[in-house]
Amino acid sequence: MARSKKVCSQTHAIHTGVYKDNQYNSVTTPIYTSSTYYFNSVNDPPPYDYTRTGNPTRQALNESIAQLEGGHAAFTTNTGMSAILTTLMLLNEGDHIICGHELYGGTFRLFTQVLSKFKLDFSLVDMTRNENIRAAVRHNTRLIYFETPTNPLLNIVNIEAVVEIAHKHHLLTVLDNTFMTPFLQRPIDFGVDLVLHSTTKYMNGHSDMLGGAIVTREKEMSERIFFLVNALGTGAPPFDAWLALRGIKTLGLRMEYHLRNAASIVDFILGSKLIKKVFYPGLNKHPQHELAKKQQKGFGGILSFELDLNKVDINLFFKNLTYFHLCVSLGGVESLIEQPWSMSHAAMNEKARLAAGLSPGIVRISAGIEDSIDLVTDIETALNAAKL
Repeated sequence: MARSKKVCSQTHAIHTGVYKDNQYNSVTTPIYTSSTYYFNSVNDPPPYDYTRTGNPTRQALNESIAQLEGGHAAFTTNTGMSAILTTLMLLNEGDHIICGHELYGGTFRLFTQVLSKFKLDFSLVDMTRNENIRAAVRHNTRLIYFETPTNPLLNIVNIEAVVEIAHKHHLLTVLDNTFMTPFLQRPIDFGVDLVLHSTTKYMNGHSDMLGGAIVTREKEMSERIFFLVNALGTGAPPFDAWLALRGIKTLGLRMEYHLRNAASIVDFILGSKLIKKVFYPGLNKHPQHELAKKQQKGFGGILSFELDLNKVDINLFFKNLTYFHLCVSLGGVESLIEQPWSMSHAAMNEKARLAAGLSPGIVRISAGIEDSIDLVTDIETALNAAKL
């Protein structure tokens, strides 16, 4: 499939969507907090009239993300979940959606406990096997929704294969690219229709705002998403948009550190007899290692592993960590750690968690940008302190 000629670069991250102040020539984007804007006359409206519909600071962030993802346009929302909700509002009653069985817990909850009440039908399948996707297609299927790498077991879904199946059946494709960011993976280059982000995570990178993004591939879809963001009132607030735009300026540099630290942690824990299994696409033995190398530019800053709970007290392990915060989020400059079973994926019922391959011993790490040796030593110390 033909790839976009656009490039995601640190230069674009710094300069796109920034120079909006023609009065004072500010090198940073101003925060426009106004809720409304005055008309010079009834027939002479301003570029923006009401912030729910459009805001200069939000638009600057939109331009930046669209450039980085190589999309036609981007629309930023007040949370990552509202980006997903807005996108699913493209569908009609009775439509069927194919999605991964290993989804972020909040997405699973939205699909199975909220949108299902509006007669949207979801099939959760193991999307690492293309035949499962093909077999799930029905006469009323309208959309394929997926994550790659998956959360939290970091399985890799073949983007080109999903797009090929979708095109054959005239289906929309939606990919949550939060884990990878456009620096490591550009789904639109593979033909994906809509790319989503929780900008709360890597795009902002500082754990100090909430936001989401929807990136479109074509003009017609851009018009539909713009209508929905305005109608639903899900647009990003100006201050949060400004924070995300500030964070994006260092995204490329931060991702280099995240990748380096994740790889260092993996190298250490592979040798631990207290750990049963490591989930990380950078490992040669990972079942989709070659696919990850093909469609990604790096293996990401997230890793997971399964503690041997017969040998380690997981609560003591968490308590003895110094530099890892026990949190449900990811993608910040600080290293975060969690137990998906009870935290990020608690919204899934136990049957769904087990079907997705989760267990109480699985731990997910979001490697921050601290010194690698400090992070590795911290894990080693905590594991030793938690031995049974």
